[in-house]
Amino acid sequence: MSIVSMSPFLRRVLIADALIGVAAGAVMTAGAGALPSLLGLPVSLLMSAGIVLFPWAAFLLWLAGKPSVPRAAVWAVIGCNGMWVIDSVWVSLGGSFEPTALGHAFVAMQALTVAVLAQLEYLGLRRPEGAISSPGEHRTAPAP
Repeated sequence: MSIVSMSPFLRRVLIADALIGVAAGAVMTAGAGALPSLLGLPVSLLMSAGIVLFPWAAFLLWLAGKPSVPRAAVWAVIGCNGMWVIDSVWVSLGGSFEPTALGHAFVAMQALTVAVLAQLEYLGLRRPEGAISSPGEHRTAPAP
């Protein structure tokens, strides 16, 4: 089993993914009564999608708190995010629902956000620790 050290970049991306998930879950569950008429999406879809984001966020925060993780765990996160994007396209264009223009925009923004997060998680997995730095973050040269 391949283990990857949790780089500061990957940790921040996983935390961002979790926080965005909590925010989206809160909007969908709290707004499940008002959103269907605005978005053209059923209450059951909004509630179930919103509720599933809370344990997902807890898992991401738990993972982000580890000093190292199995590479497969990060790939699983990337894969789940990819499935969210695919499911979002299906919800918007699959014909089972009739989203309003605002509903299409809502679903598209979620899909785009999750796709960007998946790409950033992939970059965090593929780059060695310290290869990606934030402004103000200093890289140290490897020991000779």
